[in-house]
Amino acid sequence: MAKVNLCTLFNSAYLSRGLTLYKSLLETNSDFHLYVFAFDDLSYDYLKQKKFENLTVVSLNEFEDEQLLAIKSTRTAGEYCWTCTPSTILYCIEKFSLDCCTYIDADMCFYADPEIVINEMGSKSVLITEHRYTKQYDQSDTSGIYCVQFVTFKNNTEGLKVLNWWRNACIEWCYARNEDGKFGDQKYLDDWATRFEGVHVLKNLGGGLAPWNVQQYKFKLQNGKPTGVNIATGEKFNPLFYHFHDLKLFSNKSVQLTGVIYNLSADVKKLFYQPYIKKLFESKSSMHLKTGNINWYALDEKPPQHSLQKLFLKIIKHNLKAIYTKLRYKKNIPFQYFNFQKM
Repeated sequence: MAKVNLCTLFNSAYLSRGLTLYKSLLETNSDFHLYVFAFDDLSYDYLKQKKFENLTVVSLNEFEDEQLLAIKSTRTAGEYCWTCTPSTILYCIEKFSLDCCTYIDADMCFYADPEIVINEMGSKSVLITEHRYTKQYDQSDTSGIYCVQFVTFKNNTEGLKVLNWWRNACIEWCYARNEDGKFGDQKYLDDWATRFEGVHVLKNLGGGLAPWNVQQYKFKLQNGKPTGVNIATGEKFNPLFYHFHDLKLFSNKSVQLTGVIYNLSADVKKLFYQPYIKKLFESKSSMHLKTGNINWYALDEKPPQHSLQKLFLKIIKHNLKAIYTKLRYKKNIPFQYFNFQKM
């Protein structure tokens, strides 16, 4: 079994998420190495101080090159993170002489060995994962067919051709808006399966579970682990990783599970969100940093006190298409704010 090399990026606001991701890897794979690109000094100092097993932390001073620094001021903090994604993979391959490297988002949790996902690509050189949108949430035209949440590149001619193309494209243009068929770092992936040789699209339904696709599946706990079945086809699968997109923690322990347009079943909340949120607070509680004031919650404020009517009006104002689609398929708008202590 080959070592699984992974990389991710985050700042101190996502440190509890990053540690929860790391711990989930420890629980599912004993032969991995995680390269963390620390996007502020607090996260770098903390990770450097702790010297976690199977983890290497990389500072911005080590990582940023002239091309990235030249465009940094033209991007927001979020856009710059997106811009840097392909560069983190390339840096790891070149700096640490890796045969293969996989980028993973920090707000994910693994339930099985990531090697299962990587092995599926076989002799191919690049692996990408689809959003697999539930029909009413399909955002392929705006956010892309594929999700930059788990992307693998081999250190060979085919893999590096795609990776360098992606890096150059993101340096040229990577913004949080739709423009000429582009959106951030993600819409670039739409035509990779036809543009390049050696690109594999993940087939395993357990990879890439997320709030925009879990409505297609039923879940239950079996032998202490969640298992799933595709409602339409009856296909059974084991969850490999879940992407906790747009989950927000607040200082009063209130939680926004995800974006308000996504409907989450009671089983999804119980089997995925409740354990994950518990792990986030455990990660936060286990951190003891002598200096610095880390914003553990990413948004250190109380959640907005929306009535359902106000929430309805807010969604209409900011996303008319989404609320129209939502009402077409569902009678009620999901209310995604919860108090962690009551979950």
